Amino acid sequence: MSSSNSQSRKAGKDRFEGAVQAAEIVREYGPFEGVERIHGVTHDGHQVWAATGGQLVAFDPASGKATRRIDVACDAGTAFDGTCFYQIVEARIDKIDAATGKVLASIPAPGNGSDSGLTWAEGSLWVGEYRDRKIHQIDPATGAIRRTIESNRFVTGVTWVDGELWHGTWEGDQSDIRRVDPASGDVIARLEMPSGVGVSGLESDGAGLFYAGDGRASKVRAVRRPKAATA
Repeated sequence: MSSSNSQSRKAGKDRFEGAVQAAEIVREYGPFEGVERIHGVTHDGHQVWAATGGQLVAFDPASGKATRRIDVACDAGTAFDGTCFYQIVEARIDKIDAATGKVLASIPAPGNGSDSGLTWAEGSLWVGEYRDRKIHQIDPATGAIRRTIESNRFVTGVTWVDGELWHGTWEGDQSDIRRVDPASGDVIARLEMPSGVGVSGLESDGAGLFYAGDGRASKVRAVRRPKAATA
């Protein structure tokens, strides 16, 4: 397991790696019927939604039971703005009416097909670009890039909570959930997942938990947000 409260710099890149601690997994959800993989995760204030390839699947985080399914293409990150879902599909992002499941509009994804995570914050979409190790802030109406932050790991899920930008990483059998400085990209803190447990999608519940999808299994894990970050 990881070291606790240690700090390090990545050899060769001399980039601050932040405080490190083991991720505290407080609950595991799934497997879900008919679901082989979780590609993205979002939270609508009550339910957790998982992008599973051909359906967005909602479940109640208290009971763990699936509550709703929407038939849409969904092969990467998903986000919710309070009314609509935004869903990465191949090289585009679809805007989906949450009430009807109808696709209302589409914009180009900034990674042109290499996009991974997605979240909504303060009028912008934030898009992870996996192998290029970038996070883009884009205009949700046009897809125009407003700015780009670079990471030093493959970027999977992305989420904002209380003014903090967090993203998931996944390289080989190692994944973590890390808070980064939205201006510099420097790592402020890292939550290391157990070896072999991947993070394919990430979303905060706006309080004390992250929900992390597992791209190799039909599972979503609730991970406690560090107390220092919630103070």
